[in-house]
Amino acid sequence: MHIFAILKRPVITEKATDMQDQGKYTFEVAPQATKLQIKEAVEKAFDVRVVKVNTMNVHQKRKRFGPRVTRRRSIKKAIVTVAPGNTITIFEGV
Repeated sequence: MHIFAILKRPVITEKATDMQDQGKYTFEVAPQATKLQIKEAVEKAFDVRVVKVNTMNVHQKRKRFGPRVTRRRSIKKAIVTVAPGNTITIFEGV
């Protein structure tokens, strides 16, 4: 898989922002991507050294709009821990 096919977008939430102080960054990734592919994609895209990759599948939630019930999409998230001293600048100073 290509780097830009693996990393879809960064996840910007309050919890993800707090984890940046510990050197952990959260991304939405392709559902079929492995931890090794995610590690290589982050290292090439942001020129950092990745120490650890944790992944999780976030299942779809149901949402009601009156009598109609819809479902949101399922995603795969990856929490990437970078080596001390490395940072990913895409999250900084927005």
